[in-house]
Amino acid sequence: MTQANPSFAYLLQSFFTQRLLKQKQSSPHTVGSYRDTFRLLLQFTQKRLQKAPSRLELTDVDARLVAAFLDDLEQERQISARSRNLRLTAIRSFFRYVAFEVPAQSEHIQRVLAIPSKRYSKALVTFLCPEEVESLLKAPIQQTWFGRRDHLIILLTVQTGVRLSELTGLKREDVVFGPGTHIRIIGKGRKERSIPLTKRTAAAVKAWLQEPIDSQFLFPNARGGRLSADSVQALLKKHVATANERCPSLAQKHVTFHCLRHTMAMEMLEAGIDRAMIALWLGHDSVETTQIYLHANLASKEAILSKIALPEGKQGRYRPDDQLLNFLKSL
Repeated sequence: MTQANPSFAYLLQSFFTQRLLKQKQSSPHTVGSYRDTFRLLLQFTQKRLQKAPSRLELTDVDARLVAAFLDDLEQERQISARSRNLRLTAIRSFFRYVAFEVPAQSEHIQRVLAIPSKRYSKALVTFLCPEEVESLLKAPIQQTWFGRRDHLIILLTVQTGVRLSELTGLKREDVVFGPGTHIRIIGKGRKERSIPLTKRTAAAVKAWLQEPIDSQFLFPNARGGRLSADSVQALLKKHVATANERCPSLAQKHVTFHCLRHTMAMEMLEAGIDRAMIALWLGHDSVETTQIYLHANLASKEAILSKIALPEGKQGRYRPDDQLLNFLKSL
């Protein structure tokens, strides 16, 4: 039964249990993403309003506060405009749900829903060349447990192209050995797919499973629990800094976990694999999603250039402009 004047805590709990889990049956990835958004929002709100999250009213979380929260994410956590928009999407979803539960607060809700998404430039995807991948694989110190774990995380990601959420959610039982050794992945939208492993990766995974680990996760943290996304990005950043000493070209690239996923996609594209197969491998909903790799593939563009006939220009001779024209140009 709906409360007459529900608190923010009641509405948020109902949003997760009723709307996301029961009605929409959202995937664990979606639930986890929305959960992280509201954890950050509540921490920001508590610090700003000096009010415990469980005591918040819906009117406390207004458009001004949400906008300040998004600005804080960009400035303090240095997230991209795209990540900011993802956080805003979760907040909008919640307030659209609240609009049905508390219609009397429609004006307050509409102000939050009116917060615009931020436009951003779509840069070419970043990927690593084989030399950079090998340097990165050599960075972890494999004489330690953490080093062996981090090495395998990088190796498995570059070979399979798994998403960060998919990797941290992998369990030991998801590795299937046999003639076609592979890993089972539950991706976005609860879609399951299997990705085969190379002999090198399969041998590394088999050796890793011999480690005395008391955890259901394939890549646990020090306490045996699930690795957080921030922890994986932090360990990757650390190893990239080490690999820079062997491969200076890495310093010119913004290497993230998603960059390793792009590396696998570019390897397949340059090998002549059909875009439909690449989309299937990566778990994309549409073949059009792989279009970004075509834009980044300079080799294919050079191949196109070699097959077309372009007019040959004539080299001109430099003649300086008139002094008065030069003066006008300088203004």
